[in-house]
Amino acid sequence: MRPDPLSFLGDELNALKAQGLYRHLRVLDDKQAARTKVDGREVVNLSSNNYLGLTTHPRLKEKALAALEQFGVGTGSVRTIAGTMQIHMELERRLAEFKKTEATVVFQSGFAANAGTVAAVLTKEDFVISDELNHASIIDGARLSRASIKVFPHRDVNAARKIVGELPQAARKLLISDGVFSMDGDLGALPALCELAEEHGLIMMVDDAHASGVFGTNGRGTIDHFGLHGRVDIQVGTLSKAIGALGGYVAGSRSLIEFLYHRARPFLFSTSHPPSVAATCIAALDVLESEPHWMQQLWDNARFFKAGLQTLGFDTGISESPITPVIVGDGARAMTLSDKLFDAGVFAQGIGFPTVPQGKARVRTIGTATHTEAELQFALDAFGKVGSELGII
Repeated sequence: MRPDPLSFLGDELNALKAQGLYRHLRVLDDKQAARTKVDGREVVNLSSNNYLGLTTHPRLKEKALAALEQFGVGTGSVRTIAGTMQIHMELERRLAEFKKTEATVVFQSGFAANAGTVAAVLTKEDFVISDELNHASIIDGARLSRASIKVFPHRDVNAARKIVGELPQAARKLLISDGVFSMDGDLGALPALCELAEEHGLIMMVDDAHASGVFGTNGRGTIDHFGLHGRVDIQVGTLSKAIGALGGYVAGSRSLIEFLYHRARPFLFSTSHPPSVAATCIAALDVLESEPHWMQQLWDNARFFKAGLQTLGFDTGISESPITPVIVGDGARAMTLSDKLFDAGVFAQGIGFPTVPQGKARVRTIGTATHTEAELQFALDAFGKVGSELGII
């Protein structure tokens, strides 16, 4: 029998099991909703990025079904050959209007938008100056570009300034930060970073995935929240979190978007969005602009739940957003907390290394707009009981 050349992977998995870090995929048996069924158990769901509950909004479902009936289930081609429909162009037009930029391009995922853009815009002669906690897609895009990567400590603008000062003045440089950091829930130091970019002629880029639909007027993101329109050259957003569907997009100048049409590899080599998904995203923008109460309810719930966790004595870190980590440190302990919460009827996934640094493992929670106060209180009661049993509080 031929020896298995991948046997080392089994050894790696066994090591994870020995460390208490091996995870089975939880399976959703129902809608992505505030209360749903996972692995056959009814749970209060605190693990979804469905901030506004739009995955089940009637207007989105109606538009998806209509597009499905009219255009079919898929496009059968990449955008640059035969896969661009009028509905894709309409979505890009609406997103540009929403983000107050000249143009946008839609990608198949937020990951593809980040990685594809950084890799397309930069070359091996260029430099990336990146916050140490930026999303993995930014890191991968920088690696693919072959540019030199310079990392500054989280939100440390002075350190970023020092790095910039040591680089060749004539070199092309990209300064990049998340708008909202997905694991800690804090905001990027965007106003000061924009000042640094303007002082030194840097390209300023912000990944606003977790701010779309959450911050700014009608959910326009952190650029709107901080009043930075016209000062961020490349904005990345998502269609798969608060928007409730699937995909990512890049917003910026017309020349940037047309260049990405020609050079961004995920755009060039991936089949375009099914028309039903594009229609859903357009409907979501309509909801953001006409039903602002969803954002208000999101923030009311976030404040209620965050305050409840803090009153119980949990460490919620430096969160400034609905993303509320419950930091416990040890990876195995975080996974045990997550499992015991699930047994108690609360779905809150444990997160460990390499998603977060060693010693910073946590259970990551989001209270969404569609949670009731009773559901959030149920979750808080479960956190209190399990946290006491495990000696976390």
